[in-house]
Amino acid sequence: MRSRLAMLLRGAGVVGVLALTACAGVQTTQSGAIGINRTQYMSSMVPESQLRQEAETQYEQVIAQARTQGKLDRNASQLKRVQAITNKLVAQAGVFRPESVNWPWEVHVISSDEINAWCMPGGKIAVYTGLLDKIKPTDAELAAVLGHEIAHALREHARERVSQQMVTNVGLTILAAVTGSKATADLGSSLTNVMFALPNSREHETEADRMGVELAARAGYDPRAAVTLWQKMAQAGGGGQPEFLSTHPSPASRSADLQQAAAQVMPLYDAARR
Repeated sequence: MRSRLAMLLRGAGVVGVLALTACAGVQTTQSGAIGINRTQYMSSMVPESQLRQEAETQYEQVIAQARTQGKLDRNASQLKRVQAITNKLVAQAGVFRPESVNWPWEVHVISSDEINAWCMPGGKIAVYTGLLDKIKPTDAELAAVLGHEIAHALREHARERVSQQMVTNVGLTILAAVTGSKATADLGSSLTNVMFALPNSREHETEADRMGVELAARAGYDPRAAVTLWQKMAQAGGGGQPEFLSTHPSPASRSADLQQAAAQVMPLYDAARR
């Protein structure tokens, strides 16, 4: 009888914990002309405000470190160029997310050989000189990169992935506690990475590609430049891929998808140039 009661109580606890961490379906952005309509799932234990606050704290730390090391915004012309393109893209972000135009957007250039750029939740952006110096992107190609990263923030991909990990980790912790096996949790963690991290990352990258293309077109940058940009990125990988390409499908698949997306938003580009 005691054993059955313990099982019931333990089961109730599991249900309670899972209820707290369960993900609810949301739509973080409007679909835009490109048609991003996938339902996303966010955990109540990962509030948007708290994640943005954490992102801002981490961004300040990165910027402070770069400044201390003399690696922050060393080239005034590079910074001015990146800021100008970013401002034009941000001005169009309201098409997908109206309130985002009021986010405290910020962008800096960090001296690093790494071919990379990123945008944290809430609009905190960093561009590495490795991207600018090694890829040598045109303004339209740089707009494709920045639009892609801005799209990740608009779409709250970081929060979505944290939510997925939160629910999974709670489930694995409960399983490990019930079975008394740490090995089970370790195996489960590896399985989760394959089942959720990689597939979802590819999905997120595709959404960011498409939204980024539309942002660029609306801002007056040729959306077809996204195709040549990612071709340059793939070639720059040499024996290994730049971080941009690490979770995305094959270059051929990406190129085909970008070409289709660019063709779809060409009327927006034409309108922006008038």
